[in-house]
Amino acid sequence: MQLSELIQNVQRNASVFKDATRTGNLNVILSLLGPAYRGLILQRAKHEDRSRVATTNTATFDWRYQRDHGELARLYSAAKASQWDAERDLDWSIQVDRYDESRDLMPEEATPLKVVPQYRALPTKQKLEQRHAMLSWMLSQFLHGEQGALFAACEVTEAVGTMDGKLYGSTQVVDEGRHVEVFHRYLVEKLEKLYHINDNLYTMIDALMSDARWDIKFIGMQIMIEGLALGAFSTIRQTTQEPLLRELLRYVITDEARHVHYGVVSLADYLRTELSERERREREDYAFEMALLMRNRFLAHEFYDEFYGHVMSRAAWDRLLLDSELMGSFRQTMFRRIVPNLKRIGLLTERIKPHYAAIGLLEYEHGKAAPELSAADLLAA
Repeated sequence: MQLSELIQNVQRNASVFKDATRTGNLNVILSLLGPAYRGLILQRAKHEDRSRVATTNTATFDWRYQRDHGELARLYSAAKASQWDAERDLDWSIQVDRYDESRDLMPEEATPLKVVPQYRALPTKQKLEQRHAMLSWMLSQFLHGEQGALFAACEVTEAVGTMDGKLYGSTQVVDEGRHVEVFHRYLVEKLEKLYHINDNLYTMIDALMSDARWDIKFIGMQIMIEGLALGAFSTIRQTTQEPLLRELLRYVITDEARHVHYGVVSLADYLRTELSERERREREDYAFEMALLMRNRFLAHEFYDEFYGHVMSRAAWDRLLLDSELMGSFRQTMFRRIVPNLKRIGLLTERIKPHYAAIGLLEYEHGKAAPELSAADLLAA
């Protein structure tokens, strides 16, 4: 990569680096520095077909095989009973037509595109093409996130200390592999479009995978990334009129509800009883930095580069999206599944609340946490 390109990437991501200093926690800043350099500056995932992330993890064996965690045992039983087969249980014969407005992939009112003047001037066919591309971009990011969740689930399963946790974790590994399968197939066979991973998402996955602490992986993946996915999947399922996608998401949401529940149950006692106050505060700040990265992830820069990079600046695009009522509502919906879980595990203290309030994410503080929600609740949301 040329020096001029490196400088340009630094300038384009200046606001992200400014965000990374909000909490002022030096340990958190240092832990994110390498991933941010690789993801935001070098943009590794956009310049190579395979990315290698050095991981470190401690495997915990339990030679007693003690089954003494009732809630995790119930989750394990539910997970075994709920396994589904993408080949058998989804009707892949359904035709997906980006121009069929009776089965609109992504209705205009469900996108931020209507605030873009250049989009509003387009003929209907081109509008449908761009909405198809926007959905492809979103599902591509979920595909990449599911691959990260697959690897993280493998590492957490070997690291978590309870046997019930390990047994449940084995079912999540299977779930995540199936999610990678179905999202990739839908994108390649039905939408016929696949985007690179977003730089902010790559940075998050790099940071989680390269951190040796199992609870950091759990916080980042089970609480933050999986929690955000729950909100996003529910929103897309409520708005799309495409039947195969709706059914695919119904299955995935049912799995993800268990995953987030697992994270909350596994972390709640550990964070309160096994860590020092300094270590707990570091996790608190880490979760907030993850929230900032996820918020920036929804600016759809890969979509912008393809359709609008030649007609407006990236800063102008960001302002349009950030100021749009729909994108604000969308981001809020994404985070409404995260904030109550952070509170349940003890990472939404009076010290950190003002940071969440400043970016408009505190209004869901009193919502239901994962153990209080069923898959039916999430499908109806």
